[in-house]
Amino acid sequence: MRISGENLIGATARRGGGEVFHALEAATGAVLEPSFASAAPADVARACALAAEAFDTYRETAPEARARFLEAVAEAILEIGDDLVARCVAESGLPRGRIEGERGRTVGQLRLFAAVVRDGGFLEARIDPAQPGRAPLPRPDLRLRQVAVGPVAVFGASNFPLAFSVAGGDTASALAAGCPVVAKAHPAHPGTSELVGRAVQRAVAACGLPEGVFSLLLDAGHAVGQALVADPRIAAVGFTGSRRGGTALMQAAAGRPAPIPVYAEMSSINPVVLLPAALSARGEAIGRAFVASMTLGSGQFCTNPGLVLAVAGPGLDGFLAAAAAALEEVQAATMLTPGIHRAYCAGVAALEGNPAVQVVGRGRAGGEHQGRAALFATDAEAFLADPALAEEVFGAASLVVRCPDLAGVRAVLEGLEGQLTAALHLDEADHAAARSLMPVLERRVGRILVNGFGTGVEVGHAMVHGGPYPATSDGRSTSVGSLAIQRFLRPVSYQDLPPALLPEALRDENPLGLRRRVDGRLVAPGA
Repeated sequence: MRISGENLIGATARRGGGEVFHALEAATGAVLEPSFASAAPADVARACALAAEAFDTYRETAPEARARFLEAVAEAILEIGDDLVARCVAESGLPRGRIEGERGRTVGQLRLFAAVVRDGGFLEARIDPAQPGRAPLPRPDLRLRQVAVGPVAVFGASNFPLAFSVAGGDTASALAAGCPVVAKAHPAHPGTSELVGRAVQRAVAACGLPEGVFSLLLDAGHAVGQALVADPRIAAVGFTGSRRGGTALMQAAAGRPAPIPVYAEMSSINPVVLLPAALSARGEAIGRAFVASMTLGSGQFCTNPGLVLAVAGPGLDGFLAAAAAALEEVQAATMLTPGIHRAYCAGVAALEGNPAVQVVGRGRAGGEHQGRAALFATDAEAFLADPALAEEVFGAASLVVRCPDLAGVRAVLEGLEGQLTAALHLDEADHAAARSLMPVLERRVGRILVNGFGTGVEVGHAMVHGGPYPATSDGRSTSVGSLAIQRFLRPVSYQDLPPALLPEALRDENPLGLRRRVDGRLVAPGA
């Protein structure tokens, strides 16, 4: 399919009036055609105006119609075919298998939210019938439902050009909630973004929805994103990226006359805790599995295991030896962008130059745009004394912290910032130690897993992909799984409304067939 380099504003495609830029082939740095033109301020304003015009109509679409729209987006993405995969491989440097898998995840997320919308439980419909004879005071008729918050700005992520970008999880959950979306393409993969954006645009038209339900804006830098967040018609923001980028958007949103929430996934080093019995029994096997996780996708996952904690001793020595040997076989891999590659190299150089840090092992060297894997070690005292050692190095690098005992492991965990994940490697003999660490982990992370690694995030109903700041800007939320829809909803209560004015979800006849909480009890449709 042809890529034009245009912004998609409602039903139209137009050349932007801002800075012109090109996508680069990640593996070589070669320029990819065509050129793209950043959106001008008028383009941002037009997209936001269309979204605001579409909002009241779109948020009241029937659940079945909205679910069919999400499914239509999924089908339109699949219809692009190999053109999407080929362009995405070129722009991201990610292998074909990874991109095909990510396309499947993107489509799966859309279909998951279609099922969520059909189920209707996200509306949280509640009815407290009037009790006019209640003493000492009568009770009014009260009814509650969740409503969409308004147009949402979604920022495409660099490391997931499909699943966390134009039609990724933030967009799918916002559209499912009833919120129009104005998406900003990541400048590293504008061609991929346009192809997906056109698929969403086609689905909007095919389903007869207002054109402002979706727009896609291009930007070579940060001006469009800042203008988007500042626009008074935008009601919430979804972002996946760096801490610097996320905090800038948070500040812009907080500085508005009417502040809005920013749901930003930003920074995490995802600690891995190796408990003594497991380390003694299978430290070498854990070391090899750890390297496979650390280097997956050149380490460019937000759940990459960037920190390992263990009690010093023979078990840890075996883990380190096995990990170093496994690293020697790992070939350097292309990183997403030259900027990400430069930042990774700088982070590795800082660790190498720290006198309290030792190099455990390195992967094989590669070409100009490829990241060479690296594993380092230090001790708990040095780690706790130097905050820089706890900073994320985005890529295939990790730091092992040798602790004197389990109390030292706990002290390091207590000193960490908020994280997306924490992994415990344990055997049955480690259960008591694990139980003692659970409270601090629950305070620090959004997902705790056992005998595995955080890389690989299941899209389901019980998943949390979030965590206390700075893992995310709001640790009460998740950006993956069906619960993500709650970010873009708010409750509204209706008191003593005439039946004709009630929304369908709250009428006595229950035309939508919802499970509802009536006078405190869950009631099935028809009951």
